[in-house]
Amino acid sequence: MNRLENLEKAKHNSKYDVVVIGGGATGLGAAVEAVTRGYKTVLVEQHDFAKGTSSRSTKLVHGGVRYLAQGDIMLVLEALRERGLLLKNAPHLVKDQKFVIPSYTWWGVPFYTIGLTMYDLLAGKLGFGRSLPYSKKRTLKCIPTLIKEKLRGGVLYHDGQFDDSRLAINLAQTFVEKGGTILNYSKVTGLHKDDKGDISGVKIKDMQDDSEYSILSKSVLNATGVFVDDIVKMDESKARDIVKSSQGVHLVLDKSFCPNDYAIMIPATSDGRVLFAVPWHNKIVLGTTDVQKEKHELEPKALEEEVDFILETAARFLLKPPKRSDVLSIYAGLRPLAAPTGEGKKTKEISRSHKIIASKAKLVTIIGGKWTTYRQMGEDVIDRIEKEVGFAHRKTQTKKLHVHGYKKDVDLNDPLYFYGTDKENILKIASVNKEMKEFIHPKFDIIKAQIVWAVKEEMAITVEDFLARRTRALILDARASIESAPIVAEVMAKELGEDTAWIEKQVKDYIEIAKGYILI
Repeated sequence: MNRLENLEKAKHNSKYDVVVIGGGATGLGAAVEAVTRGYKTVLVEQHDFAKGTSSRSTKLVHGGVRYLAQGDIMLVLEALRERGLLLKNAPHLVKDQKFVIPSYTWWGVPFYTIGLTMYDLLAGKLGFGRSLPYSKKRTLKCIPTLIKEKLRGGVLYHDGQFDDSRLAINLAQTFVEKGGTILNYSKVTGLHKDDKGDISGVKIKDMQDDSEYSILSKSVLNATGVFVDDIVKMDESKARDIVKSSQGVHLVLDKSFCPNDYAIMIPATSDGRVLFAVPWHNKIVLGTTDVQKEKHELEPKALEEEVDFILETAARFLLKPPKRSDVLSIYAGLRPLAAPTGEGKKTKEISRSHKIIASKAKLVTIIGGKWTTYRQMGEDVIDRIEKEVGFAHRKTQTKKLHVHGYKKDVDLNDPLYFYGTDKENILKIASVNKEMKEFIHPKFDIIKAQIVWAVKEEMAITVEDFLARRTRALILDARASIESAPIVAEVMAKELGEDTAWIEKQVKDYIEIAKGYILI
């Protein structure tokens, strides 16, 4: 996946069938859907793939136990089906995760057992495993760090876990392998329209060298998450805002807070959500929140009230209550929810179902949804584009499409497991040069060969691309990632042909970003 080659293709292709704006879960899913149906497709992203919401999730591929409680059965059915398909199509990135719901009331265990049995039944043949009631003793064996006093037992259930930005990168590679053209750091600055007033392409600014060019296309899909309104207003300047942002915050802790491989789900928090404590990359991801935000940002910041809420909720269940000083990293993401037409509706009450809108000029916009249903969202939105533009319908090809890197039975203790079949290529780089076997930091199982691979095959352009999304160093330990930045910058500079000034600027820029992930 080479950026310069893709840039040449984008600039010199006469006309595309589909332009996808946005390189997050939704845009990548739609792009793969389009190209596998045989449409000439290009995807452009203003920053890096999964820079926004799509790299800041709870790391779960799930049907949504909370949505079941809200009665949104259709969304749960769709998500459970897609969860099962994703496990089959990307087994190197998705795994079965066992969860325990601890219960401190007499009715909790039977109540949640009944609800989760329904969850299992809805999953059908694509289920991950049976939900079971557990005694107090067995619950504590799974989660020994739970507060024992008044604990009545628990309920075990199964859901999926994944690495969000790694799936994004693998989807980008899948897209290119199927014939797609893809570009990061390419910002849409305007829309082209034909004599009839219909959308006929996009104007692009290359954020690497500030050059400008146009891409002509028969259709344009706006899949820019919380930034969809910016594109909508390029089409209709007086259009109403159609997206509302809901912020979700996560804290990352040492594995000792939940030492076994079981996750905790706390079903009834003070704000009416659920709270997860999930083992991930040998750390614990704790979250999340649901707070309405008016401002759409690439680097949203957690509110003090969100941090306090997560720590206080966790302290009610864990023997060792986590403190601010225990937080290795904090990250925030903005969910792009369909703005309700009525007033006073809280973001946690807005459906997570996706919504597709087409303008008079045939700009198609998709909002809402979640990572779990990215493939179905892509299928639905390409179906809609076919209708809007007048393409003859072509059947989806993605239900059984293996994602790049596909490999069964990966060893989850292998620090390179999430590369799937690409692992062997990284080891080849390391075998040629001993220096490439060196770790970038004592706290990370990341070797220099991964940096070379990220530049050559994963379109990594900045130190942040590598430490935040090609690997997950930034959100696993923000301070250690800052200490790693100079080494990463030196290796990247050599691969990219950059000088000392570039190295210094990259390190400085990265430190500025990473400071926002440190809880002071």
